[in-house]
Amino acid sequence: MRHNVKTPKLGLESKHRESLISNLACSLIKNKRIKTTLAKAKALRPFAEKMVTLGKKGTLHHRRLAIARLRQRDAVHQLFAEIAPKFQDRKGGYTRILKLGQRQSDSAKMAFIEWVDYQVDAEIVATPVEKTAETK
Repeated sequence: MRHNVKTPKLGLESKHRESLISNLACSLIKNKRIKTTLAKAKALRPFAEKMVTLGKKGTLHHRRLAIARLRQRDAVHQLFAEIAPKFQDRKGGYTRILKLGQRQSDSAKMAFIEWVDYQVDAEIVATPVEKTAETK
């Protein structure tokens, strides 16, 4: 029986799942926003928030713990230098998951996972294409 076992399996063996979550977290740290399946985003959220908590503490011991889990020194440096200081006065809830539609190929539910303070460039998204004299 699986009493009190909350780890989503994602259909992977444990080492493969750890690598997947670690790589997704590094991509989230570097890109601030990633598009993935909903199940992977939900599995990534607690891991990413724990990494931010380590970054907020900021000691050498916590940096080494983050390097051991993320396995990419540049991502750990960016986490401790840029991301964690932004959330210093926040107690939790550092990420958000935005649900998208289904992927066309296999109908998997897709989602964006991003940092709470991430802002999409509104000018790029909201500006409609204006007709010019050449297109009329």
